[in-house]
Amino acid sequence: MSSGFNTDVRVGDSVYHVQTEDRGPTHPIIDTAVYQNGRVLHRRSLDYSQSSAASDFSAERLASRVEEQHRSVIEDLRSGALDAELARAVERANRAAGIQIQLLNPTSWLAGGTVLLDVEVARRADRRPVGGAKVEAMIEGALSPARNAGTADAQGRARIEFPLPPLGKGDLTLLILAMTEIGQDEIRFTMRSRAKAPPPGTTL
Repeated sequence: MSSGFNTDVRVGDSVYHVQTEDRGPTHPIIDTAVYQNGRVLHRRSLDYSQSSAASDFSAERLASRVEEQHRSVIEDLRSGALDAELARAVERANRAAGIQIQLLNPTSWLAGGTVLLDVEVARRADRRPVGGAKVEAMIEGALSPARNAGTADAQGRARIEFPLPPLGKGDLTLLILAMTEIGQDEIRFTMRSRAKAPPPGTTL
């Protein structure tokens, strides 16, 4: 396999890694991939099997083609020619990865009859915060299980505060749900069950 090329390319606030290599004589393909955060956003391949049979084909000419393709992809990145394709690839990756919601105060969210939830919403793929996510919380098993809503800020964080509603008998669960354009996630915390009154005549 001939030596390849690896280049980090900054375009605005984004950094892409461009990697080009020759797959070798058994797979005569020049392959270039554009990566961001470990994900392939663009790939360009050239099959040179026919030209490799020509009498004037040489290792030097092959190396030149590898370098030429590498530079071509970099130029397309910088010129914006790949912007639409990269945006679609990022969107597909984000939708596939989805989001994850986390309760930041799992041991102190209930105090003095008040529910205070500090939550964080992030993408599963790279843990980047998801601003604008819609967050809802409710107590399942309450006599009036109302949904209490909030919106995540630019850091993906939201605070939801509400009085603890009157609780019914049986199992109680805190449900927190986050919804975004790239998916949704929920977490549940089982609360201590409400003990039923003992039958008449039962000795405690």
